[in-house]
Amino acid sequence: MASVEVGLVGAGPWARQMHAPMLATGPETRLAGVWARRAEAAADLAGAWQAPAFDRFEALLDSCQAVAFAVPPMVQAAMAAVAAGAGKALLLDKPIAGDLDSARQLADIVGQHGVASQLVLSWRYSSAVRDFLADAEGFDAAGGRAAFISSAFLGGPFATPWRLERGPLLDLGPHVVDLLDAALGAVEGVRAHGDPKGWAGLLLDHEGGRSSEASLCATATVEPHVAAVELFGPAGSRSVDCAAAVGPDAFASLRREFADTVQRGGGHPLDVHRGLHLQAIISAAEDQIASPS
Repeated sequence: MASVEVGLVGAGPWARQMHAPMLATGPETRLAGVWARRAEAAADLAGAWQAPAFDRFEALLDSCQAVAFAVPPMVQAAMAAVAAGAGKALLLDKPIAGDLDSARQLADIVGQHGVASQLVLSWRYSSAVRDFLADAEGFDAAGGRAAFISSAFLGGPFATPWRLERGPLLDLGPHVVDLLDAALGAVEGVRAHGDPKGWAGLLLDHEGGRSSEASLCATATVEPHVAAVELFGPAGSRSVDCAAAVGPDAFASLRREFADTVQRGGGHPLDVHRGLHLQAIISAAEDQIASPS
């Protein structure tokens, strides 16, 4: 099949480290161009991959079949809605929006226009994580726990304004909640506590009566960062080190699956509706921490 032409919105650290090289090295996709708020950043990133830079978002849309987003979630939701309205498939970063209402609106627009969507939940494209989830299907788990602990907000490329303002729940939470949800059953309730910009804890209630706990922090000096999920039951335990699991192979799988999703017109399990499910859980947790009972 012909390569899927994908336009990239954003030219920040994640766009440079992951999106642009993943999309440009194909063969399932081709980087059709880059648009970013800062024209010089877009030109620099596009030039590194022999792709055009566009001075208008609308011009980027005219050049591609699909759009990948590497921008803050509140920006992504609005721009992805425009792209969906133009009939473009969407490769969305997590979280899909800055708030639950915007996430709902985006999911509705994607549905109305019938465009394909897929999330960059990077852990889920790793073979080690997929093996863990396959094992979890036959494992009689009583419950589980997860931790995502890093120093990312203390400085460096990912200490960005929206992350520092909203804290680890919105940034790290989707990864952890998604994997616990996939391993133990759909999350039906959440109780949250802690510091919204420091250490946040979640107690998740899963369908079928299982429970799990998650700890999130991005202001702890720990190298390498901790990103792990564990399940426990009468037959022992199962675990996966997500920090060690994600690498080039995972992003190659993401690229292949996105191209297939675009060509089929949708149907990926990690779509905008999955993003909405995760956003609802994170939003409830944020509200509880902001206004503890």
